[in-house]
Order: sequence, then C-alpha cells, then structure tokens
Amino acid sequence: MGQKVNPVSFRLPQNKDWQSRWFASDKTRYRDNLWEDIKIRRFLMERLVMAGIVRVQIERSINKFKLILYVSRPGVVIGRGGSSLEVLKKQLVKMISIPQPEKNLEIEVVEIENPELSAQLVAQRIAEQLQRRFPHRRVVNKAIERVMAAGAKGVKIVLSGRIEGAEISRVEKFGDRGQGATVPSQTLRADIDYVGFPALTRSGYIGIKVWIYKGKE
Repeated sequence: MGQKVNPVSFRLPQNKDWQSRWFASDKTRYRDNLWEDIKIRRFLMERLVMAGIVRVQIERSINKFKLILYVSRPGVVIGRGGSSLEVLKKQLVKMISIPQPEKNLEIEVVEIENPELSAQLVAQRIAEQLQRRFPHRRVVNKAIERVMAAGAKGVKIVLSGRIEGAEISRVEKFGDRGQGATVPSQTLRADIDYVGFPALTRSGYIGIKVWIYKGKE
C-alpha cells in the first residue's frame, strides 16, 4: 500500500510556506493560538466565499497580529472606500486575544494572479456544480480544460463517495491525458497546488481532491 502524504506539507522546506507563523512558549499558549487560528480561518473561508478566497496566512508577534488574505476578487473584500474591510476588521477584533486588537490587527489583501490555477477555487466550483446535480464527468472535464488552458503543466482530480447518488460509494480519477501533461508526486522541486474539499449533495458527502502542477521551481 502506498504512503499518502499532503503535497503541500511534503514541500514545506522547499517551495511552500506555513499557513501560520508564530511561536508559543508553553503548551497552553500553543493550544489557545491554534484553536484561535482554526476559528478565524473557518470564519474567513465562509465569510469571503464571494471574494474567491484561496488561503489565509496568519502571523503573530508579541503584540501584533497580521492576516494575509489571498483572494481572486480583492474589491469584494475591500469595498467602496475600504468600508467592507472595516466591517470585517470589527468582526475579527472580537475573535483575537491580543492587547488593543483595534490598533494591533493588520489585514493585508493579496490578489491571486491566475484564479484558474488555484486548486481551492477549482474544487469549490466543482462542489457547487455537484450540489446542483450537474453530471460529474462533464463538470470535472470542463474544469480540467480550464486549468490546462490557463497554463498548468498537469492536473489530477479525484472524486470519492456516492457519486450521482449511487447506492455504493466509489472513487473516480480524472486527469489531462495530453502530451507532456503530468503531476509528479515525488519531485520536491515541483510546484503543486493541492486541496481536499467536500461537496454536500442530497445523497451525502462527495470528497473532491485537486492537484495542479505548475512546473518546477
């Protein structure tokens, strides 16, 4: 049996970065910070769906807290004259345990250059269409076409669960079969974006896994 590893954590020392960057001096502080990070990420991933949020990076120092939001539509987050960003900041202040959070919380919005090469957005779009009961093969094949047209070197998508309401759950794998298309799983220099995302359909959850290979670094 093959040993499965998350492609992002596998490449952390090479070309990937941690989603949270901070240090805790004791176990209690570590536990509190970790749980706080989880709550903030859940809130932002649900709150900023329309902005096409891809990931949230959290940085902590002694009295500073910085959030870096990677989104495909930054205008939705910022709003007219920064109004939406101010509302978001007021909501986040209540979730952060640092002194004077109104002054010490910093939010940076970073625009994703090519949303079609984001595994998070691709999986999210597939999940939305599966929940609306679109044919899964057509949905996945169109997603693969868009990813490859955007300049990806390879893409792999795996669906698992009661696909199309089947009585017995199964696993289906999809990928581009064009010349030169590949997704190297063991090459550390390979820039691979990966995400696992659930789709809650009428028959139950369908797991969606997306690998997008962008080339070597």
